[in-house]
Amino acid sequence: MNTPAHLVLNALVLGRGRWRPHWLAITVGALLPDLPMFGFYFYERVVMANPEQLIWSQLYFKPHWQNLFDFFHSLPIIAVGAIIAWRFRMEAWLVFFLSMAMHCLADLPLHNEDAHRHFFPLSAWQFHSPISYWDPHRYGLLFVGLEVLLVVVGSIFLALGYQSRPWRMIGIITLAVYLGFAVFAFSVWAMQ
Repeated sequence: MNTPAHLVLNALVLGRGRWRPHWLAITVGALLPDLPMFGFYFYERVVMANPEQLIWSQLYFKPHWQNLFDFFHSLPIIAVGAIIAWRFRMEAWLVFFLSMAMHCLADLPLHNEDAHRHFFPLSAWQFHSPISYWDPHRYGLLFVGLEVLLVVVGSIFLALGYQSRPWRMIGIITLAVYLGFAVFAFSVWAMQ
């Protein structure tokens, strides 16, 4: 899943009822697992001036990058954080770790050759799903359509449907960022 889809899905599922006030914990928990990838991309594309093809076919798979990505997608590490938060009754932290776990569980069935090691550092096992959120040979085109629908409709629902201002702003900002991301992605693909 692309990062905005994680945010919308987590907001719609976790941002209700008693956890609604924890909009910041839900938002950061939904985004944090993917933030190292943004740093990776900035470093490799902007700082090192590497071409897109090299970045996504080779550099992304370097062990040091994979370790960083997988640390932030590690269900055991997230579980330890959630248990500590639960034990010490830190509800916002518990919601944060649940949001991270939800991000990882949503990624699990949607990655094939770019699968994360969700049990890092305890195991190097990867689930190579037959579905890929981006690869057209693995239902990526179908999934992209579903993801666009989720993000657009979900963002509008957040912007219009939630009672609190933070959730409305998250809906508006997510929709704007997603549209900007779509323009960026199409411009990158058009240059290849």
